Amino acid sequence: MSGTVMNLASLLLLGFFLGMRHATDADHVIAIATIVSRQRSLRGSALIGAAWGLGHTLTILAVGGAIILFGIVIPTRLGLAMELAVGIMLVVLGVLTITGFGSVLRTAAGPGGPGDGHDHGLCGHDHAHAHGDYVHSHAHGHGARDHGHPEDRTPLARLDRRLGGLPLYQWLRPLMIGIVHGLAGSAAVALLVLTAVGKPAWAMAYLLLFGVGTIAGMMLITFALSAPFVFSWSRLPRFNRQLRVASGLLSFGFGLFLIYEIGFMTGGLFTATPIWTPH
Repeated sequence: MSGTVMNLASLLLLGFFLGMRHATDADHVIAIATIVSRQRSLRGSALIGAAWGLGHTLTILAVGGAIILFGIVIPTRLGLAMELAVGIMLVVLGVLTITGFGSVLRTAAGPGGPGDGHDHGLCGHDHAHAHGDYVHSHAHGHGARDHGHPEDRTPLARLDRRLGGLPLYQWLRPLMIGIVHGLAGSAAVALLVLTAVGKPAWAMAYLLLFGVGTIAGMMLITFALSAPFVFSWSRLPRFNRQLRVASGLLSFGFGLFLIYEIGFMTGGLFTATPIWTPH
């Protein structure tokens, strides 16, 4: 009896470390890189990782729990569609990062983001000016009349007034990305643990520790990923912009690859004979 308990305890501990390793999957790292690319704070980046991990864990527990406790079978096309959602999300994140259309959503990526500041690395007499992450250009001048608009009328300021009192507003973006990623991997994790552990209670405990490990792993990853962005923000502004564009291009390209792979190649979601192997 004690040997069985020890084996189950070891399995649960393994779940924690596998969760940490799971956080290093390429699609996870690429997605989170687009978010922390605009961070100025290492602490804020780590908290973004925690929000992503929480969203991922919630989905793993919900979908995985349904499979373990109720024996729900996910249809092939639905399983492939959940994985396809990751590719679509990566493409959207890439486009937002490259074009800057997502700047007004910056606050939702977590606290510790950019404050007011100026970037004098641009050519010409105009310079870039930021309110939070709302960036625009106007003629050089630092007087009240030279500024060109009241600070409380920027898109970010309007969002802050309307949603700033909601705690979820600060973490919505990484949380939602974590939820989408959780959808893609929940079935595989649940089926794996269900095969290894016969008792549903232990299987659910495994999923929980797997999720905790994922949160810890993503916090470490976001902390490390944000370091070059945080360092270069004020010291090397041009390099910082190049890093952000590179992260956006990588996200966009990898997202297209996943869509093609899942839709037409190994998955065949858009073909007559789809094949889904949870992984």
